[in-house]
Amino acid sequence: MFGKCKIENVCYYVSDINKSEIFYKDVLGLEVHRMEDDGEGNAWLMATTANNINLLFFKQECKPGNSPIIVFSMDDGGIDDAVASLAEQGVTIVTPVSHAPDGWSAEIQDPDGHVISMYQSEEKARSLR
Repeated sequence: MFGKCKIENVCYYVSDINKSEIFYKDVLGLEVHRMEDDGEGNAWLMATTANNINLLFFKQECKPGNSPIIVFSMDDGGIDDAVASLAEQGVTIVTPVSHAPDGWSAEIQDPDGHVISMYQSEEKARSLR
């Protein structure tokens, strides 16, 4: 049934819409749109990734681990520089750049403790040398 369906949205629950907007827009560099009303008077956020998957953020009780983990593919390489830049901005590095199947990965946390992963293929790492 879902084998030919594409993923369109990934939803997150966040404790503070304003902090999430700043983090995903200013720190991660995503284009974030603020939606002012969800029908109950609550603002929510939408960020669209390069492959047109929307990340939706709703204010609601949240606990780290109860949301999906998103993985950003570093198609242009530079995972080491990206993690170093995020660390300089005070972002919590959960897992530093380390070997992953066929490449390299690293994980960071957003303001609510949700894990965000980055992946760079070994092929991309070789082509950058």
